This record gives sequence, structure tokens and C-alpha cells, in this order.
Amino acid sequence: MKPRHKRIALIAAGLAALGIALALILQAFQSNLVFFFTPTQVAAHEVPQGRSFRIGGLVEQGSVQRQPDGVTVRFVVTDTAKSVPVVYSGILPDLFREGKGVVAQGKLGADGVFNAAEVLAKHDENYMPPKRPTRSSARTRRCRNRRRRWSRSREW
Repeated sequence: MKPRHKRIALIAAGLAALGIALALILQAFQSNLVFFFTPTQVAAHEVPQGRSFRIGGLVEQGSVQRQPDGVTVRFVVTDTAKSVPVVYSGILPDLFREGKGVVAQGKLGADGVFNAAEVLAKHDENYMPPKRPTRSSARTRRCRNRRRRWSRSREW
């Protein structure tokens, strides 16, 4: 084989390997892709059938029902326009409350009930760190401790 033919064969093999790698990456990306829908879109049947997706909204007041088995929970997610019933088996997050935001991932059943495999509770973005003592109060506390130590050592 001439050097020119070897070079062309090497380039063709490299392009084929690159194409296979790209196809594998796109396949992995497609299988992990999860879309987010609102209850209004779910009610309008805009969701993919037989695929996992996320639904988000507020948990309706008075809709949380715990089943006798202690693990299964039924609740309703709403976006104030439409509502979708959700069933989840597992431990709910600590921030899960009625009237608060929630995102659930799972599949929509044939009966219109969303079977969640994972539930995430939303929280507001306002973070308030715990109050630290002011510098002056820490200074006086330190001074008081020094006096106490001094008086103790004098007594001995």
C-alpha cells in the first residue's frame, strides 16, 4: 500500500471511531434526559407516554394522605390552574409540606395518576444565617473571663 492510501485509511478509521463515540454519547444523553412539565401540560396530554419526566407545582392543602403501610403517600400537585394526583412510596424530604413547592420524577399511569419514583421539596432562595454575637459582646465576655481567671489565681 502506498503511504497516501495508508493515510486515507487511517483518517477513515479515525472518523469511524469518532462517529461511534459520538453515537454512544448521544445515546447515553438521550436515556438520561428528563423533561419538566406543569400540571396544566399534563392535563393537556403534552407529556411523553411511557417515559419518565418531572412534574412541578404546589402541594394542595389537605391533599396529603398517608396509607396504612406507612410508606406510601398520596397527594395532589397543582399549578393553581390544573391538578394532578401523585402516588409516592418512600421517605419524603423534611421540607415537604402542604402549600409548598415540590418536584416529582416518575411516570404517568394509564389512570391519570402520576407514579413518582423521587420527590424533591423546593425551598425559597432567601437564606438567613444564624446571628453571630457582635464583636463588642464577645470582647466583654473575654474581659470578664480574664478577670475571673485573675481573681482565682490571686486567691491561691
